[in-house]
Amino acid sequence: MPSRNKTAMFASAFSACVCSFVVICVALATQHWMSSEVHFSSPNTTTTVSLTYGLFSGTCKQFVEVGLEVSGKAFQVAENLSSIKTKSTITAIIVILVLSLLSSLLSSGFTCTNAVSNPYQTFLGPTGVYTWNSLSGIFILITMILFPVNIEENSLSVELARGCFSSLQTHTKSAHTYGYSYWIMLLVIILNIASILIIYFYDHARYSKKKEQERPIDIAPKDVIMF
Repeated sequence: MPSRNKTAMFASAFSACVCSFVVICVALATQHWMSSEVHFSSPNTTTTVSLTYGLFSGTCKQFVEVGLEVSGKAFQVAENLSSIKTKSTITAIIVILVLSLLSSLLSSGFTCTNAVSNPYQTFLGPTGVYTWNSLSGIFILITMILFPVNIEENSLSVELARGCFSSLQTHTKSAHTYGYSYWIMLLVIILNIASILIIYFYDHARYSKKKEQERPIDIAPKDVIMF
């Protein structure tokens, strides 16, 4: 049976992994990754399109001249994209988030198993927890880099605005605000780091204790050992 200390430490790491899993699910399910104000001009008028969207769907509203709202509607992100770049990047982000979700799930399984069983000396032990948590954190970091790249370099908001309202003409400027669905991914990285640190401190303390128990034999006089 595992010691109380081991159970408590791995149970704490398990809680962090489960929270990480839940936060990734929230990020995938909610559509508040980005709010954009995209401005267009034509010979007769100036139009602003207000967008709020996530990885799968969003809403858009059109304002003409002095703030007169013309129309608003919901849209599917994939259907509004015509550029291969933007569509491929969005697909890559979704795939990477799913991989991060699976990594968090595996890490949760590893920490739960170790909390109720004796320590493993194989990949199923602390090494496995380090690996899956690190992968999850790396996937999230890549996602947080790719999404702004798709906004700034590939003009994702502009393309979605044109997909909502085909009559838009010359794009003049845009203003972007990242929503909570994007920023909560920082919490996933923090939880992954916390889980790794918890297991590291437990493993380090166990190793130090083992060395202390071996030390009296190491420093004992040779004649005593021979006797």
